[in-house]
Amino acid sequence: MMREKWIGGVLLLLVGIFTDVQGAFIGINIGTDVSDLPSETDTVALLKAHQITHVRLYNADAHMLKALSNSGIEVMVGITNEEVLSVGESSSAAAAWINKNVAAYLPSTNITAIAVGSEVITSIPHAAPVLVDAMNYLHKALVASNLNFQVKVSTPQSMDIIPKPFPPSTATFNYSWGPTIYRILQFIKNTNSYYMLNAYPYYGYTSGDGIFPLDYALFRPLPSVKQIVDPNTVFHYNSMFDAMVDATYYSIEDFNFSGISVVVTETGWPWFGGSKEPDANTGNAQTYTNNLIRRVLNDSGPPSQPKLPISTYIYELFNEDKRPGPVSEKNWGVMYTNGSAVYPLSLSDSSQITGNSSGVFCTAKANADPDKLQDGINWACGQGGANCTPIQRGQRCYLPDTIVNHASYAYNDYYQKMKSAGGTCDFDDTATISAVDPSYGACKFSGSSNSSKFTGLTPASVAPSTAVGGWSSNLQVSNLQYLIPAAFLALLLL
Repeated sequence: MMREKWIGGVLLLLVGIFTDVQGAFIGINIGTDVSDLPSETDTVALLKAHQITHVRLYNADAHMLKALSNSGIEVMVGITNEEVLSVGESSSAAAAWINKNVAAYLPSTNITAIAVGSEVITSIPHAAPVLVDAMNYLHKALVASNLNFQVKVSTPQSMDIIPKPFPPSTATFNYSWGPTIYRILQFIKNTNSYYMLNAYPYYGYTSGDGIFPLDYALFRPLPSVKQIVDPNTVFHYNSMFDAMVDATYYSIEDFNFSGISVVVTETGWPWFGGSKEPDANTGNAQTYTNNLIRRVLNDSGPPSQPKLPISTYIYELFNEDKRPGPVSEKNWGVMYTNGSAVYPLSLSDSSQITGNSSGVFCTAKANADPDKLQDGINWACGQGGANCTPIQRGQRCYLPDTIVNHASYAYNDYYQKMKSAGGTCDFDDTATISAVDPSYGACKFSGSSNSSKFTGLTPASVAPSTAVGGWSSNLQVSNLQYLIPAAFLALLLL
């Protein structure tokens, strides 16, 4: 899948990085085919406020790179596919590109990698013959500027260049592209860089004609009778993500290379699709992203390379509503530009949680029926005795004005008051227990230790609300905009 985007200003409010001291990190891709993007200055202010430390830009926008100055954020800049040909045909063009887009910003802007094109071999095959030339010219320009130890050069490729990724042990690159792939691997080895992989279990599942179960694509446990096992190595694969990464390692080995690490430069799951894309929904997207975060942060590699953690960039920050193609193409983002989350994200299984990780909270399910949520709010705020004043218009927990946010506050207030007397967190199966403190900004949920110093952001504007049953909720967007737990933002962050 071709991922060419212009990276200018972006209001990055979210999942940047959660990194272990020496382990894997999770970063975020930022595309800008988005309506109503904020300024670059506002973007970087948000990044710094939330301690986001890794981002991938799809080009080298001057305004964004300047705004990132002195932020400490690690930046992967991109050479667009349109630029590959000119850079690959001229060493002077490559040197000029480095001088203009890298050297001019270092060291104040922390550029650490250059992604040369996006899936060039499969998306613009006519440029493949000069792809490695472009990489070599860029690296030589970095050497000339004494920046080659600071900035690595590589090129993201899709899983499409591995025709048969399962079983992983027999996977190999498409030999029709063998010479180009060999040169890429030789370049990576010689320059101590890494292989950039775009891995999408969503496509592996939806194009697989039912060969693999959905749970396998979503990192969910499989029953013993359905375990996915490589018959040659007897390695058990608990997720399609791991199998894709391992298929890449075996393909690299098949070309007689070793010691090359894989970084996943894109992965994600669309949260909304057309009538023929039923698997693109918020429930699957939330499950995939949460489980991906937990998987990456456990700092282990795939079965064949257990000691090589899999640093990963999530695709993507915002829904790119201007992108062409099917409905799902526009709905990969985890955030809306107003700062609210498309679906709740949780790091409850991560030791890096900094909020009230020892407590439990009762929150609304992201994909619950809006009518049931409204019934739950009415009951909790009425017969249940919850204090729902904070979610009224103008009060500290009113924004974001979504039914999921309001239900979460009401449910949790009831639960914290009544759990010792037998109160449950169910509300007609619209609620769930979470270890993530959902407090944000001035809105503190009952049961919060208030230990986190995070001072979350509230959207600058929201759609008009509709009062139902006496309690305000925005039913028009209730199935779209969801509260992002402060613990998540405080965590995504190192």
